[in-house]
Amino acid sequence: MNHRDLLIEIGTEELPPKALNKLSTAFERGVIDGLKKADLSLQDVQAYASPRHLALLIRGLQTQQVDRKIERRGPALQAAFDAEGNATKAAQGFARSCGVDVSDLTQLDTDKGSWLVFHIEEKGRPASDLIPDIVQQALDKLPIPKRMRWGKLDTQFVRPVHWAVLLFGDDVIEAEILSVKTGRITYGHRFHHPQAITIARPDEYEMLLESEGKVIVNFARRQQAVRGQIEEAAMSKNATAVINDDLLEEVTSMVEWPSAVIGNFEQRFLDVPQEALISTMSTNQKYFHLIDSRGKLLPHFITICNIESRDIDRVREGNERVIRPRFADAEFFWNQDRKQPLARRVDKLANIIFQNQLGTLLDKTRRVARLAEHIASLLGGDKLLALRAAELCKCDLMTDMVFEFTELQGIMGRYYATHDGEPAEVAQALDDYYKPRFAGDNLPDTITSQSLAIADRLDTLVGIFAIGQTPTGDKDPFALRRAALGVLRIIIEQKLDLDLHALISEAAGYHDKSIKATDAISAVFAFMLDRLNAYYKDQGIRHDVSDAVLCLQPRRPLDIDQRMHAVMDFCSLPAASSLAAANKRIGNILKKVSDKVNDNVATALLQDTAEKALYVQLTTLDTTVQKHINRRDYQAALTELANLRENVDLFFDEVMVMADDEKIKHNRIAILHRLHALFLQVADISRLQA
Repeated sequence: MNHRDLLIEIGTEELPPKALNKLSTAFERGVIDGLKKADLSLQDVQAYASPRHLALLIRGLQTQQVDRKIERRGPALQAAFDAEGNATKAAQGFARSCGVDVSDLTQLDTDKGSWLVFHIEEKGRPASDLIPDIVQQALDKLPIPKRMRWGKLDTQFVRPVHWAVLLFGDDVIEAEILSVKTGRITYGHRFHHPQAITIARPDEYEMLLESEGKVIVNFARRQQAVRGQIEEAAMSKNATAVINDDLLEEVTSMVEWPSAVIGNFEQRFLDVPQEALISTMSTNQKYFHLIDSRGKLLPHFITICNIESRDIDRVREGNERVIRPRFADAEFFWNQDRKQPLARRVDKLANIIFQNQLGTLLDKTRRVARLAEHIASLLGGDKLLALRAAELCKCDLMTDMVFEFTELQGIMGRYYATHDGEPAEVAQALDDYYKPRFAGDNLPDTITSQSLAIADRLDTLVGIFAIGQTPTGDKDPFALRRAALGVLRIIIEQKLDLDLHALISEAAGYHDKSIKATDAISAVFAFMLDRLNAYYKDQGIRHDVSDAVLCLQPRRPLDIDQRMHAVMDFCSLPAASSLAAANKRIGNILKKVSDKVNDNVATALLQDTAEKALYVQLTTLDTTVQKHINRRDYQAALTELANLRENVDLFFDEVMVMADDEKIKHNRIAILHRLHALFLQVADISRLQA
C-alpha cells in the first residue's frame, strides 16, 4: 500500500486570536475523523495555526482505500421462498435493492439458521477523490458562533478566505474549498513577504514559510519564541516579566513574526493601585508588565509586535503614547474616588436594580448583611465586622474606577476601605468575598470574608430560584452553578462546620414574602448537592461513591466530605464488594416487606447458628460504631463494620430469611433492618459498584 504526505492549508484574513487554537484543534479532529471513516490510515499529524494560516500536515497517508468484500444479509431462507420454491416479495425486494436478480443471490448457513446473502467487492477509491469532501466537512463543523460572507459569494466562514492548498505528495488535488480553487501557492507575512510562495512538497511547508515568508506557522514554536523574547527583554531591565498563560496564548495568536519591544511610563503612575495599571496593560493593550525582586510593579512594559521594525524607537514611542492616556484616566479616577468615603455611597445603591423582582443593590446589601452577621456568629467571628463588610461590599460599584474597569470590583473596594480607615479585616473582605473568582482560585481565609462570600452567593441562589429563573442547559445568566460551587468549596476546603440547608432557609427568610422564597429551599439545596458530583469527580472520587453518600442528603458539606473519603477508603477493603452486595440484597428484601419494619430483635426467636452469630456481633459493634459516627470518624466506623463480612455471608448462605413462620421471618428481617440502618448512618453502600 502506497503512502504520501498531505498538506492542507486555508489562507484567511486575520483569524480571531482567542478562537485560533480552538479552531485549529477542531479542524485537526474533523479531518482525522473523516479520514478514519474513509478507512484511510496515516502515520501522524502536525497542526499549524497563525493569524492567516490554518493548516495540517498529515504524514504517511494511505493513497487509496483497500478493496472491500461486502456481505449484505437478506431475509431468512424460509421467508425468501414459498412452498413451491418461488421467490417471495421479500426475496425479490432484497434482490432489487442489491441491483441483481434473485438467482444471483447466495445462501448463508449458520447454527442459527439460513439466509439469502449478496456478496459484492467494492473497489477502494483514491484518497485524492475523498479528501476535498473530508476537508469541507471538517470546515463546516468548526465551532464558529457567527459566520460571515464576503464579496458577492454565498460562502460563509469565520473570516474571508484568500487561498487554499491541497498538496498530496508532489501533486495538487484540484478542488474548490470555500469558493477558492486549491493549488500549491501560499503567502508569507503580510508586510515582510506578501508575495506568493510555491510549495513543492508538503514536508517543506513549515521551514519554507519561516525562511522565505517570515511566518512561524507552528503555534508552539511561535509561543516559545514569544516567551523567550519577553524574558530576554525583561532581563535588560533587571526585572521579571509576569507572563499570564491566557495572555501569552492570545498574543501568540495575534502575530506571525514576533518582535518584543520594551516601553516605559512615568514613575508617578505607580501611585495608582497596580491592579488598575496591570488591567489596562494586559486587557486593553496586550502588554506584559514587569516586577522587581519584591514583586513590586516597575514602570516598564513589553509588547509583542508582528513586524521587525527598522525604527524600533518609533514603535516604542507609539506604544507609550497609547498607554499614557489610559494611565492618566486611572490616576484621575483614583484621586477623585478617594474624595468620598465608601460609606457615603451606600444610599446610591438604591438607584441600581439587582433584579426587578428581587429589588435594588441596596435591598440585596441589606439581606446579605443580615445573613453574613448570622453566619459569622455561627463561626465564632465578630458579627460587627461581618455586618460592616456586608454594608460596604457593593459600594465600589459606584466608583468611577470600577465603572471604567469593571474587573477591579472588590479589589478597589479593598483599596478605598483601607484609605477610609476601615478595619483591616473589613477592607480585605471587600476583595476576598469575590473568591473563588475562577476554578482553582484561592478562597477567603478570614471569618468575615467567608461569612460575606457565603451570604452573598446564597442570597442570589435563593432569590433567583424563587422567581423561577433556574439554570437550563448551558444558560446560566446569574452564574448560579459557579456561585453554588463557590459556597461548597469555601465550606469544605476551609473546614467550616455549617448546616447548608439551615443557611438556605435563613437566606430565604430575608427575602420579601411576595416571592415565596421558602418554597425554593428544597430546590436550592438539591441543586447545590448536585454540584458536588462534578466537584468530587475532579478530586478522583468515584461516581458510585458520590451517589452512595449524596443519596442520603447530608446537610453539612464538611460532613459530606468526611463521608466521601471514608467510603473511598472502605472500597479498598477486601470486605467492601461482599458487604455492598449484601446491602443491595437487604434493600431488595426490605422493599418487598409490606408490614412496617423495625429493628427490635427477639433473642428467643433466634434459631440458626448463623443468625445468632450475626446478631451477637451486630449488638457488640453497635455501640462502638455509634461512637465513631457521633465523632464523625466515618472511616473508623466503616472499618469496624467491615468485620461483619464473614457473618453476613454465612447468614445469607445458611439462613432462610422469608421463613414460613411469620414471627421468625419478621425477626430475621429486623436483624437485616438493623444492619442496613447502621451502614446508612454513613452511606448507602448498596449503591457501590463491585
